[in-house]
Formats: sequence, structure tokens, C-alpha cells
Amino acid sequence: MFAEFKKFAMRGSVVDLAVGVVIGAAFTAIINSLVKDVIMPPIGLLLGGIDFSNLFVVLKGSHAAMTLKAAQDAGDVTINYGQFFNAVVNFLIIAFVLFLTLRQLNKLMTSKEPPVPPPPPPEELAVLREIRDLLKTRA
Repeated sequence: MFAEFKKFAMRGSVVDLAVGVVIGAAFTAIINSLVKDVIMPPIGLLLGGIDFSNLFVVLKGSHAAMTLKAAQDAGDVTINYGQFFNAVVNFLIIAFVLFLTLRQLNKLMTSKEPPVPPPPPPEELAVLREIRDLLKTRA
């Protein structure tokens, strides 16, 4: 059973998948930081100083909380639509980068090498063609 598991785990596709998951997790952390720390602050500033991570609606509890953390610490039930908006922006950036990466990878996979010329016909075929052409000229 161990040998069978080892054979399964060491197949190329399983190892490639594991590497992809690890790289994807690291890439997601980078994108999350990019959105939270670089992209959303200027957008919030352009829209009047809004901090998207603090946009929420209190469903149950004190409506006096000014920040999401304060509302959560008070035990309020909230809908965090600002964080949802951040997640949507994260998704769009990740999807766009993956699109560009796969597009580039597809271009590399389909290289534009000139077609290989067909091999010359066998000598017997060339002789037969000459005979055919001579017979056509006589007829």
C-alpha cells in the first residue's frame, strides 16, 4: 500500500498541483496586500476618504460603532460589504494576472517555427512520374 501511495504522490501531475497550490497561496497574499495597501487607499481617497474595509451595516447590536473592529468587538452582527468589495477587486486582479500568464504561456507553447519541407520523393516515384509525363506527350 505504501508503494502504491508513493507512486501516486510522485506522479508529475500531483507534484505540479502541489507546487501550483503553494505558489497560488503566496501569490494571493501578495495580491491581498496590493489591494488592501496600495489600490484601495487611493480609490477611497478619490471617493471622499472612504476606507472600504470599514464599510458595514449593523444588523443587530449597537449602531454606535464607528469601525468594523469596534462593532465586532462589541458582538454586533454586521454585513461587511466593504470587505466583500475588496475581495471582488482581489479576484479581478488575480483573474487578470492569470489570464495574462496563460496567454503568454500559450504563445510560448505554439512557437512559430517554419514548417519542415517534405522529404524528397523516392527515386522510383520520380522515375515513374517521368515515364507518365513522357506517355502524356506521346498521346
